[in-house]
Amino acid sequence: MIDVRRSAGRFRGGDPASGIESLHAFSFGRHYDPDNLRFGAILACNEERLDPGAGFDEHPHSHTEIVTWVVEGELTHRDSTGHATVVRPGDVQRLSSADGVRHVERNDADAPLTFVQMWLAPLAPGGDPAYEIVRGIADSTPYALPEAGALLHVRRLGRGERTAVPDAPAVYVHVVRGEVRLGDAELAPGDAARITDADGLDLAALVPAELLLWELNES
Repeated sequence: MIDVRRSAGRFRGGDPASGIESLHAFSFGRHYDPDNLRFGAILACNEERLDPGAGFDEHPHSHTEIVTWVVEGELTHRDSTGHATVVRPGDVQRLSSADGVRHVERNDADAPLTFVQMWLAPLAPGGDPAYEIVRGIADSTPYALPEAGALLHVRRLGRGERTAVPDAPAVYVHVVRGEVRLGDAELAPGDAARITDADGLDLAALVPAELLLWELNES
């Protein structure tokens, strides 16, 4: 089954007066939807847009795997375990909040910042916080997140190119840029597809496109 969710249907949040615009694909904060709490291990898929100088002050997380993909600009990250990094397009950042961690996310550059942040539920709660950043991840190398029973596939396609959807119990597709066709549906930037029992599906790029595909093998 393919369940297409359009960018226009995302919950709008953030603080526009402070230069923060947030678009939420799942129930989030004051936007509570009991029928849209999660998909497999995925709890959140947020598109964040920060003006220069804007950001999220130090705040806590726990029992969540937080994966960040920068679309454009540079994201400054600092956390309570001592990590301080700048995340750029092509990098995958993961913060395992475990029993509890605090972090800061800011746009300290002179240009706008856009990033996609995805929260996944761990298979087992607790443990110690952990941090990892993979620079310049390649399309051919999925990012494994065994803590959530998931794999992240990054796909960059030229016009007319196709890519297989992983055969898995559940797959979450997020279109970062460009337009693609999945079955009878055309997906544009910010659109997503929630696929259950994927078998023999593929995606075709109508124009140059960038996609994030979560292969979810546990629920």
